Amino acid sequence: MVSLLLILGLLVAAFVGFNIGGSSTGVAFGPAVGSKLVRKVTAAALFSVFAFIGAWTVGRNVIVTMSEGIVPAAQFTPVAGVGVLFFTGLSLLVSNVYGVPASTSMTAVGAIVGLGLATGSLNEALMFTIVSAWIVAPLIGLVIGAVIGRYVYPQLEVRLSFTRLERQLLQIDRSGRFPRIRLNGNASPRDLIGSALVLGIACYMGFSAGASNAANAVAPLVGNGAVSIDQGVLLAVAAISLGGFTIARRTLATVGDGITDLPILAALIVSSVGATIITILSYFGIPASLAVSTTCCIIGLGWGRASRAVTLTELATPPSESKPGPNLSTGALAAPSTEEEKSAGPTVGELASGEPTNPEQQYEESPSVPAIGEEDIAELTAENLFDPAATSQIVILWLLTPSLSVVGSYLLFALLL
Repeated sequence: MVSLLLILGLLVAAFVGFNIGGSSTGVAFGPAVGSKLVRKVTAAALFSVFAFIGAWTVGRNVIVTMSEGIVPAAQFTPVAGVGVLFFTGLSLLVSNVYGVPASTSMTAVGAIVGLGLATGSLNEALMFTIVSAWIVAPLIGLVIGAVIGRYVYPQLEVRLSFTRLERQLLQIDRSGRFPRIRLNGNASPRDLIGSALVLGIACYMGFSAGASNAANAVAPLVGNGAVSIDQGVLLAVAAISLGGFTIARRTLATVGDGITDLPILAALIVSSVGATIITILSYFGIPASLAVSTTCCIIGLGWGRASRAVTLTELATPPSESKPGPNLSTGALAAPSTEEEKSAGPTVGELASGEPTNPEQQYEESPSVPAIGEEDIAELTAENLFDPAATSQIVILWLLTPSLSVVGSYLLFALLL
């Protein structure tokens, strides 16, 4: 019976890792593949390498927290381990089938909390720290996004170029005696800088995914001693890599997580901020949701960009009936940052789907950026940055997913097991 449960636990852990790899590879490398910087196979290989580095270095801290910190390791019997992994796998199944951004980390923690409540072994002090981080981290993302949007984003937008190249960025030149690698001759210096950023941030996202998600697949197995931490990391990364080389081929074309409608620069910023927040939390052994942090960063980034239409004095002035104040919107990232009517650049979805971009919309020189308070507020709020319904869905699931996981897990372990 124990051997059967162990095999079942390993299979469920592999299933969880497989789905994590399938979804996370697309989110991280969708823009790079769409921009023809790398091929899908190369993207999966790079994601696997950096996910392994993240899991082997920082990720083991999260594994320790989830395998013996929230509840004692002795509580992870073979049955309990399978039960916790069941809820983690269920959240992934719901997320993939219905397209809702359910947090795997928060669901897994919720299932472990349910086990701790049912057995009276919950580490309440640690859970207070984890829940506090779940509240503070998105607020930090919101503030960082607002500051970048107001003071940095327009400057970056006019200096960086993000286009979809007709041929791969790195090519093999066979004209000489020996083949050699050369850069795409049609890529401008600004294209090269933008391409390096896209690829570098994609690898960083892979590192962050490995650091935060490996524990979701193997923590219960590490807790009951079925595998060691090192073996758990290898199992998780192997399953994540398999998902990256197989089902990620579809997600690489569609990306996901509600970021596809963002301009590519905005997507890179929120990805970097979100990945940094999650990596720092993982270093301290705290599991957290990347989707929530990036969503709050998107809101802050858009609001900060829109707030450039007014000065700090005008923002601080209380509105009145005669002067209702500026009507700021978070939909400002789609607006041009210069005085010329240029597009804000291709979106992540356009690059990932292979839609052509208009090279005439790219700046040949770095034009001047209007000063704060001089931009047209009507132009800044002309287009939507994100779907409010999708944002509300993420926030609701942020609260609902771990709550349902706690209740379901508690009922399972208290009444049935």
